[in-house]
Amino acid sequence: MHRKWVVNASPLIILAKIGKISLLYDLCEEMIIPSGVKHEIDQGPKDDPARIWIQSHGMKWVRDVGPISPVISAWDLGRGETEVLNWAYGHPGCETILDDRAAKDCALSVSIKVRGTISVVLLAKREGKLHRVTHILDQLPKAGFRIQAKILATAKELAGED
Repeated sequence: MHRKWVVNASPLIILAKIGKISLLYDLCEEMIIPSGVKHEIDQGPKDDPARIWIQSHGMKWVRDVGPISPVISAWDLGRGETEVLNWAYGHPGCETILDDRAAKDCALSVSIKVRGTISVVLLAKREGKLHRVTHILDQLPKAGFRIQAKILATAKELAGED
């Protein structure tokens, strides 16, 4: 399967904090990080792992997205989410990697595929990139990822590690 992902700030930030940012580019054949997402990450602390990564290794995936479609701008989302969705809207077959609820609602309303951070972790296990994911899933809230305990428990069940 040829996966093309356009990635928002949240998955980059969280996965960088837990040392698993490589899952993003290891699980897809093509990855795009809109310049607006880079800009958001650049506003973080100087010692933030995602900021350090994107200013060096991550630069090769950063792209300008061009004019924003009115269909996407009507949702009045943040710059990063808007650019992620705009890229995917203009590139059919591209899947968004984001966690923001309003951005997910926008994506679903215009038939853009969506995958969140937890889904990336579960896909990594399914494809043999990770053997166990419970420890990684448990690190997410400690790294600042807001998630309900019930959803985390469901993810562990889906991984067969409940």
